[in-house]
Amino acid sequence: MVPEPFRVVETRRDTADTWTLGLEAASGAPRPRFGPGQFNMLYAFGVGEVPISISGDPTASGPLEHTVRSVGAASAAICAAQPGEVLGVRGPYGSSWPLALAEGRELVVVAGGIGLAPLRPAVLGALAESERYERIVLLYGGRAPDQLLYMDQLERFAADGLDVHVTVDSAGEDWNGHVGLVTTLFDEARLEPERTVAMLCGPEVMIRFAAQAMLDRGVDAGDIHISMERNMKCALTQCGRCVFGPTYVCREGPVMRYSDIDRFFSLREV
Repeated sequence: MVPEPFRVVETRRDTADTWTLGLEAASGAPRPRFGPGQFNMLYAFGVGEVPISISGDPTASGPLEHTVRSVGAASAAICAAQPGEVLGVRGPYGSSWPLALAEGRELVVVAGGIGLAPLRPAVLGALAESERYERIVLLYGGRAPDQLLYMDQLERFAADGLDVHVTVDSAGEDWNGHVGLVTTLFDEARLEPERTVAMLCGPEVMIRFAAQAMLDRGVDAGDIHISMERNMKCALTQCGRCVFGPTYVCREGPVMRYSDIDRFFSLREV
């Protein structure tokens, strides 16, 4: 339960309210190993602690990266941290994106808004061994062009062979890309349902509709994996804040097979 001190070594503003921070252990210890999709508890001393997915490359060295949106007191304090300041880190916790299950098949990554951050390590990990997959597809949607993450990097990925499709809910005349919900990209991407392993992350309503659109196209529910966001205080199954149905998201999740929890998405109380 005691956070380790990590020093902020770099920051990057991604959107008006979202920053990516690079952290290194104040003790000089090596960066902790993590799986794509796992999260840490980040602590702004004197303010609070929040769960944040690790957004960096699991196959590379360097600072421990987290992409954080400023939505409350603790996340705002974390986003405002400058190089040299210290944050607390606990973790990593939780389950990982099952990249091994997609080997020899089409890996389809579907992200909405800041949901691309927990999926970025999976994309980076898959691209590092792209020969293991038939195809790697990224379908990414955001509310508006200025709220999209990592666009410069996505352009480089596309040049390296990643099949990238991007859409926004609404845009001005200076936007030349697709306009519509992320599910409208499914036909454009020419998915092969029987060959698809899908990984989804974003707002819960997006996950629900995107998963259903996958099912309607013939993708098996067991081949759809999602990352759940829930309020957490302990990350150790002690506080009960992250319970989704009978599932502790901090332990069984955040990455879960859709077929294991799909019945709870229809329950308003959950």
